[in-house]
Amino acid sequence: MKKELHIFFTCLMFYTRIPCPKNISHDPEYLNKATRYFPFIGWIVGSISFLVFYIASLFLSTETAVILGIIASILTTGAFHEDGFADVCDGFGGGWTKEKILTIMKDSAIGAYGAIGLVLLFLLKFKLLSETISHFTNYNFLIFLLFISAHSISRLAAISIIFTHEYSRDDASSKSKPIAKKYSWKEVFGAFFFGLLPLIVVSYFQYKILFTLIPVFLTRYFMAHYFQKWIDGYTGDCLGATQQVCEVVYYLSILFLWKFI
Repeated sequence: MKKELHIFFTCLMFYTRIPCPKNISHDPEYLNKATRYFPFIGWIVGSISFLVFYIASLFLSTETAVILGIIASILTTGAFHEDGFADVCDGFGGGWTKEKILTIMKDSAIGAYGAIGLVLLFLLKFKLLSETISHFTNYNFLIFLLFISAHSISRLAAISIIFTHEYSRDDASSKSKPIAKKYSWKEVFGAFFFGLLPLIVVSYFQYKILFTLIPVFLTRYFMAHYFQKWIDGYTGDCLGATQQVCEVVYYLSILFLWKFI
């Protein structure tokens, strides 16, 4: 149990800005095992985002509350995944070879592709979340579950790429390298358990939600295939981009299901 708590806090410290015990570090062994808890981090981020949204909605408009909820999730993770999304936009938008793409993504400066990508991403999140919430106005518990499931299933889609593809960079310069070395059935089982459980709970109230798995994992498949084609694998930025895109696809899928099915 003590070791599992250490692994969990390692995951929490790596993927969020939430304070952790002082004895926790970026130990490669624990960081590698922390993969199993990555979707569970989505539970935490989703809960914080919903809490801020709910409190703000008591005093402000739904649209403003949604923006504050999004800001809360960004502050919780330190824009960890959004940064990866921006780097991927810059890298694949401005590079035409594996080496060039990887070099651009490693650059901490944001370019035009990244800036434009983030603007469009946040606009989509805001609009889709606002519309999604409007369909469940009087069901706060269901909205809470939707927040959590969006963050958990998108993180599962991202981390599952580790199980099927190879890390692209040859060196160990990236801070994401330790999570890409190896994994066991515990990492696979833990990731899928924490990733799918919130969605299964939501489906108890609205069974149609289960169908969101199809577009989310189709998106994951095509993104992983695209990364494989251009850089022979993935990087930490690619995982962050996958999480962000799959989160948006999840909201979009819910709206599609409610309007057409």
